[in-house]
Amino acid sequence: MKYTHKHLLVATCLAVLGLSAGAQTPPPGPGPGAMMRGNPAMMHEHMQQRMAQRQAALKQVLQITPAQESAWNAWTAAWQPASRQRRNPAEFAQLTTPERIDRMRALRAARSAEMDSRADATKTFYAALTPSQQKAFDALPMGRMGGGMGGRHGGGWFHHRG
Repeated sequence: MKYTHKHLLVATCLAVLGLSAGAQTPPPGPGPGAMMRGNPAMMHEHMQQRMAQRQAALKQVLQITPAQESAWNAWTAAWQPASRQRRNPAEFAQLTTPERIDRMRALRAARSAEMDSRADATKTFYAALTPSQQKAFDALPMGRMGGGMGGRHGGGWFHHRG
């Protein structure tokens, strides 16, 4: 009999704890991230704000002088999101396999050209920096150069998806 009472007491305690934990859990529904995913304009605005914050932080770290301002502006302009054509799944479904391959090659070539342009702009900007600024630039994590601030999607210093 005592054995049954202990199990009943434990089960009751667990049930009470479960209910109190459930009361603290926020109601299900779309959070701010989910709302942005469905709103391209809101996503774009958020990305622009993040980019501006990162630019300001990097400019401060590098201590860009007024004489370097034009090199800075040219470099940051090169890192602006490009308006590239994205792969449209519905359109791809209508293509033959050779056409899909050709389209993917064209998209890859466009991305490669964009990366080359950014690399050239970075080299030009780097040459305009003083040796101490170059050292600070070199100390930035390598992932920020071409791999992106925000992880797997890339985007360099100014995380973006163009």
